[in-house]
Amino acid sequence: MASVTDTGSEVRAPDHNAPSPPVKPGAAPRAASRRRVRGVPSPLTLRILAVNVLALLLLVGALLYLGRYQDRLVQAELDALETEARIFASALGEGAVQRAADEPELGQESYELSPELGRQMIRRLALATETHTRLYGPDGRMLSDSRVLTGSPGKIEIQELPLPPSGDPASRAVNEFYARFIDVVPSRENLPLYREPPGRAAESAAPPPNVERALAGENSATVWRLASPVARSNLLLTVAVPVQRYKEVLGAVLLSRSGAVIDEAIRSVRTDILRVFAVALLVTVLMSLYLAGTIARPIRKLAQAADRLRTGHGRHTEIPDFTRRGDEIGELSGVLRDMTAALWARMDAIERFAADVAHEIKNPLTSLRSAVETVSRIQDPARRDKLMAIIADDVQRLDRLISDISNASRLDAELSRAALEPVDIGAMLRTLADIHRATAEDEEDEDGTEAAPGVVIEPPRGGSLTVKGLEGRLTQVFQNLIANALSFSPPGGQVRLASRRTPDGAVEVTVSDDGPGIPEGKEEAIFERFYTERPTGEKFGTHSGLGLSISKQIVEAHGGTIRAANRLGRDGETIGAVFIVRLPRP
Repeated sequence: MASVTDTGSEVRAPDHNAPSPPVKPGAAPRAASRRRVRGVPSPLTLRILAVNVLALLLLVGALLYLGRYQDRLVQAELDALETEARIFASALGEGAVQRAADEPELGQESYELSPELGRQMIRRLALATETHTRLYGPDGRMLSDSRVLTGSPGKIEIQELPLPPSGDPASRAVNEFYARFIDVVPSRENLPLYREPPGRAAESAAPPPNVERALAGENSATVWRLASPVARSNLLLTVAVPVQRYKEVLGAVLLSRSGAVIDEAIRSVRTDILRVFAVALLVTVLMSLYLAGTIARPIRKLAQAADRLRTGHGRHTEIPDFTRRGDEIGELSGVLRDMTAALWARMDAIERFAADVAHEIKNPLTSLRSAVETVSRIQDPARRDKLMAIIADDVQRLDRLISDISNASRLDAELSRAALEPVDIGAMLRTLADIHRATAEDEEDEDGTEAAPGVVIEPPRGGSLTVKGLEGRLTQVFQNLIANALSFSPPGGQVRLASRRTPDGAVEVTVSDDGPGIPEGKEEAIFERFYTERPTGEKFGTHSGLGLSISKQIVEAHGGTIRAANRLGRDGETIGAVFIVRLPRP
């Protein structure tokens, strides 16, 4: 039993003579060019390395800047140098001062710096601190320089020479690299350039600006940038303090010191930072490679397996299983495996469908061929008319079978393209029942035969019966079920339609009849393609056996279920069949 009557839907056969879309000749080479060359790091690995190392480089670059730290060191050095300059100025104001040759009026005493005493004190004071110290008179002329020794033969000038290269070539290379690196690191501010006048020109040269401010009675400190670094330092710190006696400015003392100590402190900190950076860089690279391996390697394996599956033959290629990872790659692996299994299942279904179609079409073709071959040899008109009737039935059967096969083959594509819309199942069932009643009344008026089975619809329960779906295809499902139930119901019987909204929000529709029921153990088989078990006396070939199969396919495409069972009476005997369709909540 459990087949379906034809619904009269028009099916357009595919045009096999239509030209197929052109295949681009460059498609295959482009696909082949996307394959990664062995031995070359994957782009994903390079990107992970670039992102992680770039963040580390930015952090280390910010640490190597050390601008505020260098400012604190410079300020501390200037404070110490200013304290030292004040001590020198106080000592000179007490020990290197003599009475002026020209006494002022009103009997006031006047003092002036003694160049000779100033030179002696400057040399002794500078020996203890190794600071370049110079003494200037009130007119801005330099009176003494700690690096110029005077004697009977003449003057001896002391100059600080650059340190000779030390260490092995590797150390010198590191120092050279560090020096070049420091030149690239930006400074916090632009320092004024300091140029020392050469030789005797220093005595007659104009005093530095901070000396002029000191002669005006102000302490002055300046940080300079040397044009030619000495002792690997390009910083020079100078402090000028006025030499006073009883608030009278008698001159100025200028102390200058190289920034080698500051540079060495900065170099030490930067060296420690670079050591930490080297370790962090090594750890970052190793962790990046590990991370890239846990991401890129499984993805590459999945891509290679998919490519082998695309280009290979047979089912020996399997998608790697990474579902134990519990992450997105594991989810991707599981989805690809499920997709591959679904594709193979679809291919198996297509193969079975093709085999079933060939088998079902072969039967009427065999009968048609036998009848055509026989009709030409029969002279009896009665027998010839009978064979022609058989030929007409076989042609009609083939037409019906091909229409149903075409409808079933394009059902998946239509369901995947169409947009779901709200469908009122209750209104649909009422419309189908009204159409059947109108059709049955017309047939009874024309034929005058006994009453055909009727369709009774029960009031819906549980509220609105609206679902999301394709109205035309859902109508086809219930048309098939109603027609199937009517074909098995006895004259005067009833086909009952009941619908309700379940507590979980789903819509459940039952179609029951008063027929002989479903053979035991065939509740699932009746939904297979080309399964036909029709009532006794029905004309052979009237149904193709695809109705229930198509109905199940439509219901499952909507996310629902369909099942069949027998209706049992009080004493346990079968009193009919019932089909239950369950559609999910919208």
